[in-house]
Amino acid sequence: MTVIEVIQRSTEFLQRHGVETPRLQVELLLGHLLKLPRLQLYLCHDRVLREPELETLRGLVKRRARREPLQHLVGSTSFCGREISVSAAALIPRPETETLAELATAALTTHLAAKPMVLDFGTGTGCLAVHLAAECERAYVHALDISEAALALAKANGAAHRLEERLHFHLGDGFQALPAELKFDLLVSNPPYIPAGEIPGLQPEVRDFDPRNALDGGVDGLVFYRLLAGKARARLNEGGGLFAEFGDGQEDAVQSLFTAAGWARVTVHRDLTGKPRVVEAWR
Repeated sequence: MTVIEVIQRSTEFLQRHGVETPRLQVELLLGHLLKLPRLQLYLCHDRVLREPELETLRGLVKRRARREPLQHLVGSTSFCGREISVSAAALIPRPETETLAELATAALTTHLAAKPMVLDFGTGTGCLAVHLAAECERAYVHALDISEAALALAKANGAAHRLEERLHFHLGDGFQALPAELKFDLLVSNPPYIPAGEIPGLQPEVRDFDPRNALDGGVDGLVFYRLLAGKARARLNEGGGLFAEFGDGQEDAVQSLFTAAGWARVTVHRDLTGKPRVVEAWR
């Protein structure tokens, strides 16, 4: 079977199983398998695949038809131009989180201390911690997560980008997992913000494959914003700031929580699609 035949047949298979953008999904899987850029597949459209290649691709396509995320199948995703390894241990980085990364980077590189201390609260894959450490060579970044498996993944991503000397990892539940004397100039977080009752209605790729504790923000989705608004200031140096991502329709509630808790310059920023997505607040 040739490359073009494989693309056509696999596309029809994924389409029957309700997978969005099925042709693109097949092209990305086949490009990953053959170690070719996606568009280069069409320059060798008449190449005949060997049986072991076909067998491997069939397995990948079947897993995708069962709605296993493409990123899990290829093992990584791009975040702010960097390749980040992913697994079922942590939330797959989303494009909207790049807005959070860019805002935090701007604050690090223009406003904060000569050697800023950063906390990534709920680091997951470590994508934010890796990005901030890579973009600001003066920064020391601490990454906190309650999941041992997620933290192992974050450490692997830090090592892959050769940032071990400026990345520090902490396992535990919330601020109490950190040394009492440790304070920061910047805190970033993409916490769980899906209301618990909405999780069963999410896309299968999210509902069935992202860790529940990376999605569930409690009854109203705001559990972690109450925690951050109430306790994060005590962990910040004077003049320190916070950037946190939130979900659709949560902007007024999140902004009110930080304002009521006494934070200064509480601002909401929009993502690249124009949706309110990130709260900024300062001590």
